[in-house]
This record gives sequence, C-alpha cells and structure tokens, in this order.
Amino acid sequence: MPLHEITEPVDLCLPNGRLNPAAVGRTRTPLHRSPLRGWGRTKRWEYWGIMTPDWFAGLTVSSLDYAAVPSIYLVNRATGEHRTIGGLVPFARGTSIPDTLPPFEASTRWGSAELRMRSAGSATSIRGTAPGFAIDVTSPDAGDALGVVVPWSDRLFQYTLKDVARPVSGTITVDGRSFPVGEGSWAVLDRGRGRWPYRMTWNWAAGSGLVDGRRIGLQLGGKWTDGTGSTENAVFVDGVQHYIDEELSWQYDLDDPASPWRVVGEHADVTLTPCHRRVERTNAVVVASTIYQALGTWSGWMLDASGTRVSVDGLTGWAEQAQNRW
Repeated sequence: MPLHEITEPVDLCLPNGRLNPAAVGRTRTPLHRSPLRGWGRTKRWEYWGIMTPDWFAGLTVSSLDYAAVPSIYLVNRATGEHRTIGGLVPFARGTSIPDTLPPFEASTRWGSAELRMRSAGSATSIRGTAPGFAIDVTSPDAGDALGVVVPWSDRLFQYTLKDVARPVSGTITVDGRSFPVGEGSWAVLDRGRGRWPYRMTWNWAAGSGLVDGRRIGLQLGGKWTDGTGSTENAVFVDGVQHYIDEELSWQYDLDDPASPWRVVGEHADVTLTPCHRRVERTNAVVVASTIYQALGTWSGWMLDASGTRVSVDGLTGWAEQAQNRW
C-alpha cells in the first residue's frame, strides 16, 4: 500500500511509550512530536551538512541516552584536507535535543567545542566553535521536506526528517580565515528521533543544486527501511516533494574509494561520482560505528509524481553506508 500522507501534527508515541499507529506515514513538513519514553534505546539527533564551493561541513548534535556523540567534520574541497572534531560524553551531559515541534534549539558542548542549531519556524541558524573552526550560517525554509516513520515494531521505531537543497548563507572560519557561504552553497538537514535496535546498517544519499534553472533535491535511503513498508526516497523540484514509494537497489564497492555509488530502480537511476571519501570508526565498547561517506557529484534521473524524468546531473552531495552498534 502507498505510504499514508499525514497533514496534521501527531505524537510519535502512545502514553505507554509504544509506537502510535497514527504516526506511521510521511509528511511534507515537521508534524511529528516525539515524546519518547524509556532509556538506553532512545536516540535523538540533529545533523546538518553544509556544502559550499570551498568546504563541506558535517555538524552533529546527538544523544544516545547513555552518551552524546557530537561531531564536526570538515573537508577542504580543493585540497581534500579533512579533520574531525568529535567527542563521547557520558550520559549526554551538556546536550539538549527537544522532542517538540519547531521552534526549538538543539545544542551540545564537549571540551572546548560547542554547536547550537536554532529552528525558528521560517529559518534555522547554525552556530558553532571549536579549535581552529567556527561557523555562523542561516538556512531559510524553502519548501517541502520529507518526514517518515519507520516501524520495525511497536517498541522499536524511528522518525526521520530529511530536508535537502536548502539555501544557506553566512560564514565558515577555518584557522582564522573566513570563507563566505552564499551562492553555490546548500544545506541538508537530517533530524532523527526514535527507539532503535542495538545493531543497524543504513544507506543515505543527498544531493542539492540547480538543473536547467530549477532547484533540485535528491534524497535516498536504504537497508534500514527494508521490509517496513516505509521508504525515505524522494526528489524535490523547486521545493515540492515527489515521494518514491519503492525500495531501490544500492550498488557500491567499499574497497575502492574512487568507485561510483549507484542507486537504481523503476523510479530512479542515479550515480554519485566521488571526489573525496571519509572513513570513520568509533569503538567505545557499548557504542561502535563505521561510516563510509563519499562526497561528489550526481548524475542520472528520478521520476516525479507525474512519471516525468527529472535530471539530477550536476547535483553536489554524498552517499554513505553506516554500521552502528549503539
């Protein structure tokens, strides 16, 4: 059955903490409140990927209940030089991630670093500092997002909101030098709230840009949604969501950093050609993860709601595989 579209605010959980059946579906705006209950399996995060002509910055505010895992990942697009400023904070001290609808602020502090992401309803401001790094940017809301609930069971479930191809402006400062963020820059939001199995593998891909004068956004996911009846696949055309209710096939070679990532099905055939790949591993006994993230340029097509092909040629973005034990 096609995934139900939700148009009114809804609680992700029932009062007993189990999944609210009425919350299973998809949205075009943030409509899911997430009054999560329990401890140890609950996960909350706000992630922003900022792609400029000069830099890629991946910014994470996250709480796993028993730990916060904040991160700043920075790549110089011209040289490939990259750095990670990460942390592991017991019991998520210094981290705040609301379960309400926007407006709200998510924030985290670790060591001499901090991040603040303030969603005011019409725009989000993202500010942060760390040794050798600072960011101060604003991304206005620019149309539809894709909110989806993934139901593994009535006890384990995830609400995800992906918002791609958002304009962004401001500055990124690296080692005392400021770089403007504006024309040719894009922001992508990944919001997550839920209760997870201990082990999980997922794919995620995002792309943003202008194609033939239209603002195009690519959003794809895989593995973690398989068999649930939900997908997180969509193409966005000038801010309008065109949902793809199909499990797509992911093809990639983790042993070859330069090899393409292809995602294909009846509704899409797209390929990311990498220019940089990140491999990051964390092993802190209870929390462990391995992330392969390829940054690059997209080519190919996706179908809109009318069945018309939408070109994604030239979009910038990424594709990734993440394996987590958490």
